[in-house]
Amino acid sequence: MRKFFEKSIEGGLLISGSISSFAILLIVFFLFKEAGGLFNAPATEEGYVLAVNKNNDVGKLSPEKIMDIFDGNITNWKDINGMDQEILIFRFSDLTNYYPEEELGDEFQYVPQKISELVAKEPGIIAFFPKQYLLENDFQGKVLPEEKITWGEFFGGTKWYPTSTPAPIFGLIPLLLGTLLVSIGAIVLSLPFGIAVAIYMAEIANKRTRDLLKPVIELLAGIPSVVYGFFGLVVIVPLIQKTFNLPVGETAFAGSVVLAIMALPTIITVAEDAMRTTPRAMKEASLALGATQWQTIYKVIIPYSISGITSAVVLGIGRAIGETMAVLMVTGNAAVIPTSFFEPVRTIPATIAAELGEAPAGGAHYEALFLLGAVLFLITLILSISVEYISSKRKI
Repeated sequence: MRKFFEKSIEGGLLISGSISSFAILLIVFFLFKEAGGLFNAPATEEGYVLAVNKNNDVGKLSPEKIMDIFDGNITNWKDINGMDQEILIFRFSDLTNYYPEEELGDEFQYVPQKISELVAKEPGIIAFFPKQYLLENDFQGKVLPEEKITWGEFFGGTKWYPTSTPAPIFGLIPLLLGTLLVSIGAIVLSLPFGIAVAIYMAEIANKRTRDLLKPVIELLAGIPSVVYGFFGLVVIVPLIQKTFNLPVGETAFAGSVVLAIMALPTIITVAEDAMRTTPRAMKEASLALGATQWQTIYKVIIPYSISGITSAVVLGIGRAIGETMAVLMVTGNAAVIPTSFFEPVRTIPATIAAELGEAPAGGAHYEALFLLGAVLFLITLILSISVEYISSKRKI
């Protein structure tokens, strides 16, 4: 009976572990499946076409050039290797400016002919209109080819304008740099303090002090991130703005400070527990050979507990890279390439949190946000593997 009970427990644990592993793999598969659809999406807004006069030399336009044209930054076709002609922007809503409503028909049945006529008449025109109003067999203009979003445009893009019309732009670089800047700053600030406090609590503090500090530190780990965000917004952001005489306090540095505070409890708790597992015999042997307490900490305790300290580092970095709400509140949310710690930035998790609710399911914007999640997953995976590799090399 006892043997049967033990086998049942073993089988239950095996099933539980298998289900957990399968769920993780399923989540990763779903993440990459949704993300991969971005590179099959059209570069222009789905269901619309871009057309120019048939005598126009321009054969295709990149999303950034399309955005610059419709924003008025490019006003002549010669600026993009075309003819010397002023650009005339036509949107479908502008149709009534050229033709009275009675000429378009009661049910807009004459709209395709009128658009075709307008494109043929205006040499500098670029027309953006729904595909359903394209005159299939007798269109008198030139429809620009439907380009797909490419890997290079996403991973090498320097702009993030997901709602730009008629061509949204998904550039990873500003979000990636913002994430790395805030995360690296947080780790640089939190790691020395975290390890120092862990050493103090494990080897220097008396029992009374340790029993007082440990619950307080563990309590800090349970505070919701939005509370840290409020604290950063009310206290840290104005302090940074006043101290460094900045126009705004919502900067990458503010995000790094808030994340450093959030990562400290994790780093301290895990590193301190790892150090306290060092066998008492090893510490006493070191002291018996004449080593000081600090030499014992540096030469014996830290090398012995390096795997636990590494885990603390990985968890702390993971907390910093993946944090959403607090960063969203204090970094300014500017999707631009940062040049210093004292500028507004936007991180990948903050972008996903801010935009996913407004992105149409299955659209290019929706898929781009899933791809950002895949990039975030790969960053943390590479980071974990790298730290584990360095730790194993040090053990050898």
